Amino acid sequence: MSVLHRNNVAVRGSGEKAMMFAHGFGCDQNMWRLVYPAFEDEYRIVLFDHVGAGKSDLSAYDHDKYADLQGYADDVVEILRELELNDVIFVGHSVSAMIGALASIKAPALFESIVMVGPSPRYIDEGDYKGGFSQSQIEELLDFLDDNHMGWSAAMGPTIMGNPDRPELSEELVNSFCRTDPDIARHFARVTFTSDNRDDLSRVNTRTLVLQCEEDVIAAPHVGQYVHEKLPNSEFALLEATGHCPHLSAPDEVISAMRNFL
Repeated sequence: MSVLHRNNVAVRGSGEKAMMFAHGFGCDQNMWRLVYPAFEDEYRIVLFDHVGAGKSDLSAYDHDKYADLQGYADDVVEILRELELNDVIFVGHSVSAMIGALASIKAPALFESIVMVGPSPRYIDEGDYKGGFSQSQIEELLDFLDDNHMGWSAAMGPTIMGNPDRPELSEELVNSFCRTDPDIARHFARVTFTSDNRDDLSRVNTRTLVLQCEEDVIAAPHVGQYVHEKLPNSEFALLEATGHCPHLSAPDEVISAMRNFL
């Protein structure tokens, strides 16, 4: 099976440098449609779906391979090598921010820089670290998803989007969650929300921009600040946008911050 088929890879745009966009949990490459066109004239744009999401080959989903985020990071490296790309600008939303970090540790020559949108290295509180959720809250959230995929999607979509005055955004996110294969969604959610990549941050030598929304129930500003402080070579930008998906709710602000960084 071709890796490009497996991950539904789409390449567009022009330019000597490449920019790769990676979506978050329960989403697909279409979520970047308001951001990537701004860079199409200057960069070769690489879009893809994680295995198990969007139009990826669902038969390629392997519970053992994707038992942690490294399996997804390995896919990113494989795609870039298949396309013979180096010095790529990787833009990762939410869990894909950590996936990009792991990929850059494995193959640093492939990455020029990373843009992390709403990153969190650990969602669960532990000691002095405050990820935003207790262990029991995460278990409750995962149990809810196990029991009722559609109900979980309907309840969590608006909460994650965080823009109650713009219900069309929440509706899009809910529909995206609902389209995901329930078994894969449950597994990916558990991998995502129980992951701990705090120790990996100091191993990321790639120049990184941390983009953080002013209000975000999934990854609060202090979590973004933590990521920035632990990364050896990073910049931090606090957006006026609210919610966990600024690439949908405030794409112009995301584009502007990226341009300032690049």
